[in-house]
Amino acid sequence: MRTLLILSALFLLNTIAYAHGISDADKHAMLDGGNLKYIWLGATHMLTGYDHLLFLFGVVFFLKTVKDIVKFVSVFTLGHSITLILATFMGVNANYYLIDAVIAISVIYKAFDNNKGFQNYLHLKSPNMLWMVFLFGLIHGFGLSTRLQQLPLGEDTLEMLMRIISFNIGVEFGQVLALIPILFILMIWRQKESFMQHSKVVNHAIMFAGFMLLLMQLHGYMHTTNEEEFGFNRDEHYHIHMDMKAEETKQSVHGTL
Repeated sequence: MRTLLILSALFLLNTIAYAHGISDADKHAMLDGGNLKYIWLGATHMLTGYDHLLFLFGVVFFLKTVKDIVKFVSVFTLGHSITLILATFMGVNANYYLIDAVIAISVIYKAFDNNKGFQNYLHLKSPNMLWMVFLFGLIHGFGLSTRLQQLPLGEDTLEMLMRIISFNIGVEFGQVLALIPILFILMIWRQKESFMQHSKVVNHAIMFAGFMLLLMQLHGYMHTTNEEEFGFNRDEHYHIHMDMKAEETKQSVHGTL
């Protein structure tokens, strides 16, 4: 079971690792994009936001009542809405790889807390989770803002604000759409004995996925800030990785013959 979950996490990272971003096609489509297009983009961006969804999955994993689910999701929504809107409107920016690395840490943190890591390993009381979800919500919102700022938001202040708010509405809509199947699966699973038997393993898998995301984002950060030290640009770096992967496949095929 543990091996299956780890392999699933690796497959997930390998297939969608580069899907979470603003593509050139999206940027071009937004040149004359109205508010509805920004709502659509926000929704699709959240639905492909594997780091945000992994964190939310960890947040709701042990929540049983509708009241608790609404409370924690609302706090997270408030947090990421604040920084998404304000940071974008005020033009506050940062390297998105670095911000996404902190988001990956939030995934690791929540799974670690779910497994009572503070009590079992650090012999400390867990920090107030409602406040931590709000804090991480602020960081997740800043990550969303760094992506949104890649788009043409317009020169007019009101037009710019409406596009930002529209994108945020889309993000919330996408979040709800993603949470519905997550909560449904958890509701069914909690009724089975296997839930408590495997809950620790699942959260270990979430931690592992968060760690892999962290490495990936730090890897990207190093190449955006120290390209000269590496001796090649990002396009060349991509092709080198593809060549390495092809060579590994070739060696694997020869090894089986």
